[in-house]
Amino acid sequence: MPTDEAGGQGTRPVLGTPDEFAPRPARPARLVPYIVIALIVAVMAGGWGYVMLRANGNPSVSADVITFDASATDSAVITFTVHKPADRAAMCRIQALDTQHLEVGSREVDIPKGRSDLEFTERLRTSSQATAVHVDYCDLV
Repeated sequence: MPTDEAGGQGTRPVLGTPDEFAPRPARPARLVPYIVIALIVAVMAGGWGYVMLRANGNPSVSADVITFDASATDSAVITFTVHKPADRAAMCRIQALDTQHLEVGSREVDIPKGRSDLEFTERLRTSSQATAVHVDYCDLV
């Protein structure tokens, strides 16, 4: 039968103690991969920022719906404000939708230059009962 006699040496680790190994050689700093990753991230962030800036469209014209009335079967009325530069004219498209979000009427409204904040009340003819009326977009002319 085998025995576990150490022969008087006591127990020691199978792989040795830390003092028995040679010191590790100093590794050179691996800065280049981090610089490359940082440049790639910076280019991607800048590209994404540019895309988001351009996707905003024409930010100098905006419209806010104040109220709308779509109770009539053949027309709808909308009151909205337009915010734009005072020295530029604009054009806004208003749109009426039914319960299935299909367009039942639309119209383009010319916004004159001269004032920066204007309020409009417009009547829109519809082909059937509308349930919502909104300003689809506004652009400078």
